[in-house]
Amino acid sequence: MKVAYYKEFSHELNRDMEFKVYGHAGKPCIVFPAQNGRFYDFENFGMIDAASAFIEQGRIQFFCVDSIDEETWSNEGGNPRERIELHERWYHYIVDEFVLRVQEISTFDNGGKSYDKMMTCGCSMGAFHALNTMLRRPDVFDKVLVMSGIYHASFFFHEYHDELTYQNSPSDYLANLKEDHPYMELYRQSEVILCCGQGAWEQECENSLHHMEQIYADKQIDVWIDFWGYDVSHDWYWWKKQIDYFLQFLV
Repeated sequence: MKVAYYKEFSHELNRDMEFKVYGHAGKPCIVFPAQNGRFYDFENFGMIDAASAFIEQGRIQFFCVDSIDEETWSNEGGNPRERIELHERWYHYIVDEFVLRVQEISTFDNGGKSYDKMMTCGCSMGAFHALNTMLRRPDVFDKVLVMSGIYHASFFFHEYHDELTYQNSPSDYLANLKEDHPYMELYRQSEVILCCGQGAWEQECENSLHHMEQIYADKQIDVWIDFWGYDVSHDWYWWKKQIDYFLQFLV
């Protein structure tokens, strides 16, 4: 398997950011790490191995990005406005800087073929980032695979609310989106899979996913929402099984 490591400066964040690329061709997929995770976690916890057949067949190429969750979402003792402002800069690093690099690398590796849109993927907090990024930019992303996420900002920001927490809270802004908004048609043209288990440490994720299920139904946006069994916990063991199962339907 082709693997490449990069360390590049981000003007949005004013720091170096690292990422790894797995695969030689295929649909470009940005992978967001779990809470406080790093760009190498998908490899270290066996997710790349679990998806290796799809990668080696040239059906998908994973671009594993770094997070700054410890400074933003997880820093619950910090100033909430500063936390969400920093997250917003990280979000713009993703969509304004990292996406361009993904396009460049993907086009080169695919022999000059450029994919119209990308995919996002993630587990736990990575699931939140993956879905939030796709929902905010469906002009860039058209496929999503997310596992065991929580999709409302109040889980980490509690009673604090402002315009930035709102636009990073999918269960809030999607519920309020008007039918004539141009993103509605883009959502309906996309392929979205949201999954979680019903076992240990999945209760909050399950509740959040039921909420998203109702919002998608109300908006008449067709997505695949899958609740796995009561033995399925919030753990890499199950996420490896889920990514191996669901990728066949996306790439």
